[in-house]
Amino acid sequence: MAVMSEGITADQDGLGTLLSEVARGDNAAFERLYRSTSSKLFGICARIISDRAEAEDTLQEVFTTVWHKAGQFDAARASAMTWLAMIARNKSIDRLRSNANLRQNTSIELADNISDSSPTGLEATEFADDQRRLNACLGELDPDRQTLLRTAFFEGATYEELAARSNTPLGTVKSWIRRSLHKLKVCLER
Repeated sequence: MAVMSEGITADQDGLGTLLSEVARGDNAAFERLYRSTSSKLFGICARIISDRAEAEDTLQEVFTTVWHKAGQFDAARASAMTWLAMIARNKSIDRLRSNANLRQNTSIELADNISDSSPTGLEATEFADDQRRLNACLGELDPDRQTLLRTAFFEGATYEELAARSNTPLGTVKSWIRRSLHKLKVCLER
């Protein structure tokens, strides 16, 4: 287990403790939380938003949200890193949705799932099983259809945006997604 310079371990308990201290208004704990998580959270922002300056601005919004909402973190519902990653993901998607130029310039190849690397408990086990099943079912789809579905989910891209970014007619994109979702549903019901 890695130990950070402040003596806080990089495990989930350390992050949860830091979030508790941040919720009480501890500036030093906020700084330690930033130093221990900012690179991973920036990676999430940068993966969703290809423009570095916009990703940096989004990361700032993420930590502003963390400062104001740290008291809402519940270790019984998710690990600290999962909670932080979801804030980063949601803020990034919100920024994409609010800025048409970012959506059009973002690569359609954003396809990897962002998840916590250290799940614990029954919910994490169920999540891992669901994720395995979903990935297996996605693997049965044509790679182009996988990319369209993942881009629509992770970026919140509309049919029109997907059609423009993939240089495919709108009706074709709608048909591909409709058929792909039907295939996923059938596969997941097996």
